Amino acid sequence: MTPPGLRLALQLGVLYFCCMAAAHFTSFKKPVLFVYYDVPFYAYQDKIISFAVISYALLFHAASRHEAVVPYALASLAVTVVGLSAVNVSDALEEVAKGGPKVMYWLQTGAILTYLVLLLVLYTGKKQKRR
Repeated sequence: MTPPGLRLALQLGVLYFCCMAAAHFTSFKKPVLFVYYDVPFYAYQDKIISFAVISYALLFHAASRHEAVVPYALASLAVTVVGLSAVNVSDALEEVAKGGPKVMYWLQTGAILTYLVLLLVLYTGKKQKRR
């Protein structure tokens, strides 16, 4: 059983990922729900992203119920932060952003990193108490 504080934080992630999936499915391009909200896109790509984001929601739901799954949810979020950071500095993004500011992309990447750190603190703090 996942401890209550960590469980709540993971369930909030489930809610966020479901909202993000719905935004991508409907092409509702707003910051927070869409990291790259102001660059050209194809609607079919966003539908694919929405299905992939549901995988995050399911993983985080499983982690909220079964503590053994938590490290996998944390790893997936860490890979996401690294991946978003790589995109943020990529030539490909520069090309479609046409030199526009990237501060919102970095703020959103930072918010996801902050969420990861919160989850890590809750997870490792719980493990410390058990020892």
